[in-house]
Order: sequence, then structure tokens, then C-alpha cells
Amino acid sequence: MYKIFLALILTTLLSAEMIDGIAVIVKGSIITLSDLEKEMTTSDLSAKGATDNLIRKKLEELETQERKISVTSTEVYDDIKNMATKNNMSVDEFYEAVRGSNGLNSTEFKQKIKEKLLSQKLYSSIAYTSVPQPSEQEAKEYFTLHKEEFSHPSFFDVIIYNSKDREILEKKMANPMFLSKSLLETKELLDAKKISPELVRFLSKAQVKSYTQIVPDGKDGFMLFFIKDIKTINEDNFEGVKNQVINLIMEDKREQVLSDYFARLRGNADIKIIRESKQDAK
Repeated sequence: MYKIFLALILTTLLSAEMIDGIAVIVKGSIITLSDLEKEMTTSDLSAKGATDNLIRKKLEELETQERKISVTSTEVYDDIKNMATKNNMSVDEFYEAVRGSNGLNSTEFKQKIKEKLLSQKLYSSIAYTSVPQPSEQEAKEYFTLHKEEFSHPSFFDVIIYNSKDREILEKKMANPMFLSKSLLETKELLDAKKISPELVRFLSKAQVKSYTQIVPDGKDGFMLFFIKDIKTINEDNFEGVKNQVINLIMEDKREQVLSDYFARLRGNADIKIIRESKQDAK
């Protein structure tokens, strides 16, 4: 009798301890308080916003499993190799560039790529086949109403520092007056149309009058950019950005289809909100 009573007490305590760490249960799958607080921090959202995000992600994950959608390691590697090739880098150099710019190691980066490919396949199976392409008139109206979205960098006025030794570049970042025979300095005015889209995005993320992250230079060394200025232009010619406009409209329509789909899914799913975030409760 004593043993049975003790077992019941232990079971109750353990169950309470487990539930204490659970924030939401989505169709039997758990989202923890730790997951919620991490999402609030990384996405800069309120507890409600982070909860909505995580429920959507969990529903996507479960939907992916139910539709038997998968991504192979070969698909992940091919996607990474394609990105590396576009940037004139080997895969190892690209991993190093990602580590330098985002702080992700190769394992974490592969997981991000896998999640991206899974999402693309899921979205394709749900939305892509049911989204009609916009008419010419619809595209022109979108362009007129969103002209500010079509300003883009035209030139990057930069100083490029190259070195075989990463530490030399780190010293340069820490002290702009630092000089070394191992440091090669080149001033360039880079035409956005003549460099890769990935490099355009990389340079666009940096603040003017500041350094970028250190990245591989594709020649067994490293490089660092100092952004002196970014010259932008506003696109007034619809024909020049027609394909971009159509793609943006399609993305908006796909996201609307997906949002509606997962809203219906959420409305019919067994979802239990167990506890709010500790941060939100304070």
C-alpha cells in the first residue's frame, strides 16, 4: 500500500513538473515555455504574437508529416552548392562565409536549408497550383501603389580589405588606423548590376560608414568591406521591374492562400493553451 501511495505521489509530481514547462499543445504535439520565450526574443514579438507564430510553425510541421513531404540530404547539399557556386566559392568557403555573417555552423545552416526546402514543398502542394497570375492591369496598379518598394542599390562605394590571415582583418575592424603588410586595401565602386544578387544583399545589410562581416574571398583568404556609401535609385519604369512586380503579387497571393489554409486548420485543430510566457506574465 505504501509503495502504491508513493508511486502515485511521484507520478503526480512528475506530471506537474512536465506540464509546468508546456506552453501549448497542438494536436498532441508540445510547444514549451522555453520555445515560446526564445521566439519572443529572436522575433521581438509579444507572447501572443510568438504563440501564434509557433502554432503556425507546428501546424506546418504536422501538415508536412501528414502529406509525407521530405527533403533528402542530397537536396540540401545541392541547394547549398548552388548558392556557393553563385558566389564563386567552394562549399567549405560558403560555410565559412555563413558562419561569419550569421554565426551558424554547418550543421545549423544545413538544418535551416532543410526547413526552407520543406516549406517550399509544402507551400507548393497547398498553394502554388491554385494561385492565378496577375493581369497586366493588376500588375501596373500594384506598381503605382508600391513604388517605394522598387528603390534599390545601384552602386556600392567600398573599400575592400584582403588578407590570408583572418586575425589581421579582425584587428582592422577593431582599429581603423591599423596597418599591416599582410593587409591589401582596394577602393572600388561596385555596380549592383554586375555583381551577384547574394553580394548585393550582403552589402545592403551593412550600415553606411561601417564594416561588413569577414567572409572568405574565394582564394584561400578572407575579405572585409568598409561601406563608404550606397547609391540608390527609384525605378519609375514599370517594364523594367515587371517580373519583380508579378513575383511580389504572386508571393502575396500565395501567403494569403496559406494564411487562410492554416487559419482554417487552426480553427479545426485540437489546440490547448496551457500557460503564458513568464516574460509576459511579469
